[in-house]
Amino acid sequence: MGTRIFGTDGIRGRAGEGWLTTGAATSLGLALAEVLGAKDTHPHALLGHDGRKSGPELEAALARGLRAGGFEVTTCGLITTPGLAWLVKDRRYAIGAMVSASHNPAEDNGIKVFGASGEKLSDALEEAVEARLHARPAIEMPGNPAELDASLSEHYASFLVKHAGQGLSLRGVKIVLDCANGGASRVAPQVLTRLGAHLHTFAAEPDGTNINRECGATHLERLVREVRAHQAHLGIALDGDGDRCMLVDERGEVVHGDGIMTIVARAAAQTGEWRDKRIVATVMSNRGLHKALREVGVGVVTTDVGDRRVVEALRRERLLLGGEQSGHIVFGAEHDYIGDGMYTALRVLRIMVASGQPLSQLAQAFREFPQVLVNVRVARKPALSTLSRTLAAQKKVEDELGEDGRVLLRYSGTEALARVMVEGPDEALIRVRANELAETMVAEIGS
Repeated sequence: MGTRIFGTDGIRGRAGEGWLTTGAATSLGLALAEVLGAKDTHPHALLGHDGRKSGPELEAALARGLRAGGFEVTTCGLITTPGLAWLVKDRRYAIGAMVSASHNPAEDNGIKVFGASGEKLSDALEEAVEARLHARPAIEMPGNPAELDASLSEHYASFLVKHAGQGLSLRGVKIVLDCANGGASRVAPQVLTRLGAHLHTFAAEPDGTNINRECGATHLERLVREVRAHQAHLGIALDGDGDRCMLVDERGEVVHGDGIMTIVARAAAQTGEWRDKRIVATVMSNRGLHKALREVGVGVVTTDVGDRRVVEALRRERLLLGGEQSGHIVFGAEHDYIGDGMYTALRVLRIMVASGQPLSQLAQAFREFPQVLVNVRVARKPALSTLSRTLAAQKKVEDELGEDGRVLLRYSGTEALARVMVEGPDEALIRVRANELAETMVAEIGS
């Protein structure tokens, strides 16, 4: 078996290089057909792309490989990743493939693959596909692009309006929407307009090169300015493939994923709609989230970074909400475990309208605790579990901070550095403790 091709979020890299050439994409399509198409007598695949120039070309190459493996292939055209994943499950396609590099710049691209359930492939299936790719890394063949079915995007928009909106009226609500010049550029304005919002939209004209450029969920400066200029009730920022959602309140303050989870979970606790009052968050979530939820009796299950880990924990614990600070929020079985930026925004809007409270008031329960990060240059990287003095010092700090603080120790993956992160409500205290831990580590390892 060669080196891994699939990363934590599919295949990703510079478009036109490595596993993102047209030949490699065609080979991938054929490999997917061979691995996933055996159970169907007439298998059907669904493709889509975001706003990158390289998207349609890679999509057409994928289609050629899938057709060579016996698949009928349809494309949504410009669509979000969650939209494509939902359509795959709803319309019972055998395979879905999204050509996107999410929040990366336009020069990059990627391919995310979904099975018939609308979920990413298991590690075993990815390895089976990779084995075929290593044996047959590139194939060039003639053929036409996939057939476009424009009704699919409309079907997804209608689902959002009916299911996530659930009778929501946004008449009189001023919203600024940033589509990141990506996959949501058509469907997101359509959904909010149909719900009656007074909408000001920007970054919704993808030209192949402007996706995520000074816009979207990773570049919120313009959204903050536009919300203030238009005196809007809130701003919504999606990323290039539409799975992230970041919000800006009426004052121009950013509400990221921890704040969004605080709003949704506290609302659920107050209405009593959850039998199990827990959510899933990653190790990157701020301790302020835990405190805000503890106040209303909601617990937090902590997992490793990545939406796949969040989904695994949601399924295992049978919970209804999880997510990441980056704005990738998952509503469990309610939305088929699909992280969807527009679905997230609509759920928050429902809470705003039902409560009559502005976003700033709903978000004020979450207060982000300070973090201090100290980088320590080290001579070697022994397993952290062998550093008895450092671990004893870590436990002492954790005991001192209690539930409202935490300590993370890890090594850099690329440099001779150890990283000491301490988080808690008192910035002066955690700064002192972080430096003390760093000194202890240096004394035990050597600098």
